[in-house]
Amino acid sequence: MSNNQTSRVASGNDQWLKQYYFTRAVFSVLWVAAAFTLGQHSFAVAATLLVIYPAWDAVANVVDASRSGGFAVNRSQAINVMASSVMTIVVILALTMSMNWVLGAFGLWAIFSGVLQLGTAVRRWKTSGGQWVMVLSGGQSAVAGALFIFQAQMPQEPSISTVAGYAGVGAFYFLVSAIWLSIALSRRSMRGAEL
Repeated sequence: MSNNQTSRVASGNDQWLKQYYFTRAVFSVLWVAAAFTLGQHSFAVAATLLVIYPAWDAVANVVDASRSGGFAVNRSQAINVMASSVMTIVVILALTMSMNWVLGAFGLWAIFSGVLQLGTAVRRWKTSGGQWVMVLSGGQSAVAGALFIFQAQMPQEPSISTVAGYAGVGAFYFLVSAIWLSIALSRRSMRGAEL
C-alpha cells in the first residue's frame, strides 16, 4: 500500500471516529441532562436510564467495531460488547435490590470497560488521531469504578447523580477527542490542497 493510500485509509478512519465520538458525546450529554432532571424525581425514569446506559455502550461498540474491520480485529470491543450486554442484565437485577447494588455493578463495569477502552485506544494509537484522550478516558473510568465500589459499601443510598457525574466526564472526553480529530482532519485537508 502506498503512502497516499495509507493516508486516505487513516483519513477515512479518523472521519468515522470523529462522527462516532461526537455521537457518543451528544448521547452522554442528553443522558446526563435526563438523569439530573427527570431521573431525580422518578425512580422508574432513573431505573430506565441506568439500564439504557450500558445497553447503549454495547450497541455503540458493535457499530464502531463493524465500521473498523469487525470483531476479529477489534477483540477488546468484542469483549466490551459482551461485558456491556451482561451489565445491562445485571443492572436490571440490581435495581430489584438497592441503589448500592446498582452502583457496585456500575463500578465493576466502569473498571472493566475502562481497561478495554484503554486497550482499544492503544491499538488505534498509530492509525488514528485523538487516542491519547481515549487512553485518559479509559484510565479515569477504571479509577471511577473503584470509587463506585467503595461508595457502594457506604450505608447511605446513592442516587443516579453519581453515575451521571461519571457519564458527564465521559461526554467531555468524547467531545475533546472528536474536536481533536476535526482539527487534525482540517489540517490534513489543507496540506493536501497545498500539494
